Amino acid sequence: MKRNMLLGVMLVGTAFALSGCGYTPGSRALSGGAIGAGTGAVIGAVTGTGPAGGALIGGALGAVAGAVTNPSTINLGHPL
Repeated sequence: MKRNMLLGVMLVGTAFALSGCGYTPGSRALSGGAIGAGTGAVIGAVTGTGPAGGALIGGALGAVAGAVTNPSTINLGHPL
């Protein structure tokens, strides 16, 4: 159980760190939502919420985190 929780915390931290990719709020929200949905699906499958519920929650949180970040805070280059 502790291993699953640690994995979940690490994935969420990574998703929030990467949610700042992009230069416009829209592109950061889009990349944050995609990363959050993928991470949420994995966490949802592990915790019993289900992949769909986890993807929905993770996508929403990732999109919000991406939209409110500043491009100078995390700059990984131009999106592809």
